[in-house]
Amino acid sequence: MSTETVTISRLGSGGDGIASGPDGPVYVPFALPGETVAIARVKSQGTVISTSVASPDRIAPACPHFGPDGRNGTCGGCSLQHASDALYHAFKRGLVVDALKSKGLAAEVAPLVIARPGERRRVAFTARQTEKGLLLGFNQAGSHHIVDIDQCPISRPGIVARLDAIRAVATALSTDSQGFRLTVLETLSGLDLAFEGVRKVGDRQRRAVTECVLALRGIARVSHDGEILIEPQKPQLDFGGVLVSPPPGGFTQATKEAEDAMAALVLGHIGKAKRVADLFAGSGTFALRIARSARVHAVEGDEKALKALDHAARHAQGLKQVTVEKRDLFRRPLMVSELKVFDALVFDPPRAGAEDQCRELARSGVKKIAAVSCNPVTLARDLAILTAGGYRITGVTPIDQFLWSSHVEAVATLEK
Repeated sequence: MSTETVTISRLGSGGDGIASGPDGPVYVPFALPGETVAIARVKSQGTVISTSVASPDRIAPACPHFGPDGRNGTCGGCSLQHASDALYHAFKRGLVVDALKSKGLAAEVAPLVIARPGERRRVAFTARQTEKGLLLGFNQAGSHHIVDIDQCPISRPGIVARLDAIRAVATALSTDSQGFRLTVLETLSGLDLAFEGVRKVGDRQRRAVTECVLALRGIARVSHDGEILIEPQKPQLDFGGVLVSPPPGGFTQATKEAEDAMAALVLGHIGKAKRVADLFAGSGTFALRIARSARVHAVEGDEKALKALDHAARHAQGLKQVTVEKRDLFRRPLMVSELKVFDALVFDPPRAGAEDQCRELARSGVKKIAAVSCNPVTLARDLAILTAGGYRITGVTPIDQFLWSSHVEAVATLEK
């Protein structure tokens, strides 16, 4: 380890400050462009010791768990609370702009659809039982140490207000000092608690969880590794006026505000299309909204998510025909011959993107495509494939739903 003074030139894709060194970039967490900092350096990683020149874009963090000075972050749930809105929003939009430029794509990128405090309806906590009680929070930046929290400004008030209840259920379920994961989803009917990785869950823990939940209010469901332990009420989400009960631990967009913004862009683009494919459809975020005006074929590899979509479609009023297909689109993308019946298509894949599917799409005659992505790098790769096949990008909109992090969503629209 060495000590040296560096000047931060930019933010990296992970939100760390980057300084140029004689042997390459040095990554300095919690440092901002324009700052001169003394760091303890190990290889390409630096830890701030002191700051001699601070950035005018440095602000006081919104959450005390982040760290008192916004430099030595305690809680690892956020990485950019110390940056001004102007810098932070430019950084998020820049992730999309830079990814497109790296593939030679000259698409117009719209202003960032911003996220605000208190919007996160889905939050993933880590937890561990100790001699002094249960730790519930987030891992400290760069470590496995759990920072126990009593507030969280990114999360919905309904989650923060129920932290004691969440702790009680987690305490009832935990069996030893091994750490585990807990995803909390706020639904219309209460909190949906999905535990993962709790060891040796037996009858005693199941009874304890049941007694705990029945004594509380506001808990709709508790599950462990996909198995429902107790479900006083079906958790329900509203997808454009259609009520859906997602499977335990199933994927949902982290904020309703971002979901609505994405859906508006998708629906606005496909317009009056009559036959639409929704690939990587999940539990129906887009499919059920589109079905208000078009026939939809929803394709998804997760059987439980697909069943939730199908059940919602069958019990909703005023929808066009919705058909579903369980299919691993990474191994078996829809082929050109299958795509010819659709005049519009939406895809929203995991971070790996939809490379093989886009190669088939590039050869197809589908007139309009809406590409939704949580990874600008794989989105840019997929868009490059589509444009090489004759598609024209008509717009790209970055959307923030992971406030004060380095993650950004985007919706790209294309025509042929």
